[in-house]
Amino acid sequence: MKSKTTIAIDGPVGAGKSTISREVARRLGFIYVDTGALYRTLGVYCDENGIDVGDDSATAEYLTQRKPDVSLRFVEGVQRVFAEGDDFTDKIRTPKASMLASRISANPAVRAYLLDLQRSFSEKESVVMDGRDIGTVVLPKADVKIFLTADAAERAKRRYDELVEKGIAADYEQVLANLNKRDYDDSHREHAPLKQAHDAVLVDTTGSDFEGSVEKVLGVINDVR
Repeated sequence: MKSKTTIAIDGPVGAGKSTISREVARRLGFIYVDTGALYRTLGVYCDENGIDVGDDSATAEYLTQRKPDVSLRFVEGVQRVFAEGDDFTDKIRTPKASMLASRISANPAVRAYLLDLQRSFSEKESVVMDGRDIGTVVLPKADVKIFLTADAAERAKRRYDELVEKGIAADYEQVLANLNKRDYDDSHREHAPLKQAHDAVLVDTTGSDFEGSVEKVLGVINDVR
């Protein structure tokens, strides 16, 4: 593998991209970049400031005028996300934050706003970057591209268990409904829709535990050595 390597991992909500990508990066000694956290943070930040993220024009105007600083920082080796200096890490993993991210990420002005920031990480370090358009838009020349997915029912169960573990009230059927809507919205948006890059390897983790999923991803990566 080259001295500096870029690994792009895309896939639908609940596929385990963040947890799997984080562990893969740790084992490889790479920097992990969770781009979804950037959209979630910007969505929550705008919502907290009274901006309807479903209104593309209002959101674009706000970003142009306010230019909020959204950034990723590594605190004691753990990635945390900030907006205007405030740590948003612990409040972006909710169903509401997920839907805000889905709506705001469909806005081309928002995607352009965050594009340079996302790309800047790969210019300095070997990275594992996950999201929904990493292999198709953000890092189209990534050394390894993976499309990570799993059955919708299983993805919903994983997300439900994650929420319950964090003490967040959740209903499985509602989580599944939200996930199906997010899948549809993400794959049908006009700008940078969720889709498998033509040169990405499909990795289906349905029925696989965490370790098995990590090993599948590492196996694909090791094939390019």
